Amino acid sequence: MELLNASLIDWSRAQFAMTAMYHWLFVPLTLGLGIIMAIMETMYVRTGDEQWKKTAKFWMNIFGINFAIGIATGLIMEFQFGTNWSNYSWFVGDIFGAPLAIEATVAFFLEATFISIMFFGWKRVGKKMHLASTWLTIAGATLSALWILVANAWMQYPVGMEFNPDTTRNEMMDFWAVALSPVAINKFFHTVLSGWVLGALFVVGIAAWYMIKKRNAQFAQQSMKVAVAFGLISSLLILWTGHGSAQQVAEKQPMKLAVMEGLYEGGEGVGLIAFAIPNPSKESYKDNTDPYLLNISIPKGLSWLSFGDMEAYVPGIKDIIDGGYREPDGSTALSFTEKQSRGKAAIQALADYKKAKKDGNETAATEYKEKIKANYAYFGYGYLDTPEQLIPNIPMVYWSFHIMVYLGGYFIALFLLLGFLVYRKKDLENMKWLLWVCVWTIPLAYIAGQAGWVLAEVGRQPWAIQDLLPLQAAISSLSTQSVIITFCLFLALFTALLIAEIRIMLNQIKKGPEESH
Repeated sequence: MELLNASLIDWSRAQFAMTAMYHWLFVPLTLGLGIIMAIMETMYVRTGDEQWKKTAKFWMNIFGINFAIGIATGLIMEFQFGTNWSNYSWFVGDIFGAPLAIEATVAFFLEATFISIMFFGWKRVGKKMHLASTWLTIAGATLSALWILVANAWMQYPVGMEFNPDTTRNEMMDFWAVALSPVAINKFFHTVLSGWVLGALFVVGIAAWYMIKKRNAQFAQQSMKVAVAFGLISSLLILWTGHGSAQQVAEKQPMKLAVMEGLYEGGEGVGLIAFAIPNPSKESYKDNTDPYLLNISIPKGLSWLSFGDMEAYVPGIKDIIDGGYREPDGSTALSFTEKQSRGKAAIQALADYKKAKKDGNETAATEYKEKIKANYAYFGYGYLDTPEQLIPNIPMVYWSFHIMVYLGGYFIALFLLLGFLVYRKKDLENMKWLLWVCVWTIPLAYIAGQAGWVLAEVGRQPWAIQDLLPLQAAISSLSTQSVIITFCLFLALFTALLIAEIRIMLNQIKKGPEESH
């Protein structure tokens, strides 16, 4: 695999990041709003109250606008695996492609089948059939998320495969190990729950706007009640999945955890940062500069969060590079130099294997194949030159993690306050300050979601596939100029789509539930 210049890598990363971040503006609202509108339609079928039907149909319109544009951005993102990351697609396509194929053939067709009934079947099918179509539509959207997240989780924790030196490809050996890996399951629930929280905050914010304008009072009250209850439950559940995510990261991606906390040197009983200001003068893991200007920590919190043991050892950035500490499985951690040496040994053994096969020397080929297998867990380290390449962008990962956590805590507090007021039947219309807080919380929900993905993906760097394939070995042989041109074209296209969606949504919201049908 030819190593290409950093400029091409940077632009290819930027293009994929831009596409993914635009796509994630639409997906979480689809996941969250879909459940909320299905709950509202369920209330209509149970009570026969036409107001519930009107409320459900309004949110269904908003769902439809968002759903259509989300599909467009998602398709372009998948194409980039073949265009910009062809070495990646060749190396792991047999595994990575399987969940994406299932997503396209099962989940997408489930959505496509029932979404037409959901939108156009109000007068053509019975109430229960229509309700079933609504739930099946959102089930299809959630299944789409499942298979995409299975693929992403495999990039974080590659399992269920075996490397074939004859084809230089990884081949799936255990589908269920890939689909049911602990990282995949936890990532699915955490990501979907984050979409539910965003959907709830979106509905709360729009309902609050109607209350401020003193319009559609019953619609606003119904929407607020459902969204607050749904959002509070989702926010509390996400605490559980967040804890699970931290444990998975601690076990399988210790460098990501260390960077999340700005932890340069680890130890036993490590504290969890409640609030800190990283020191911009800290330039290297090697210098003795204090990493924080201010640090308020929860004693032994990181050890407990990571391993469920307040005295557990948590390695820092320097420890991971130097090695020598005890791993959770009882083994001794290898240093970067040792991993690099084993990675280079695997790469050289692969070249020697191919030559031996070409020469017809089966005995030598068998020996080299065993050498590849013995060192393959560190294959990707053979492409790295310095230990600094193992360290992701510390400020970006650190602040992404803490912004996500701080906003998550704020969302729980807001849902608790609104729940108390709504279900105690307090008059929210006279609390305009709180209603405006709800409106302006909508963009904060999007920021939290984006921060989560920045943490997940930037925190994995420099790996396209954890420990096996760094970015410089995953890239396509393209000209930098062509990637820059397509970056600009996609940026213009996605920005136009986003502006169009916002304008259409705002028009629907201004019309209100009565005039929009």
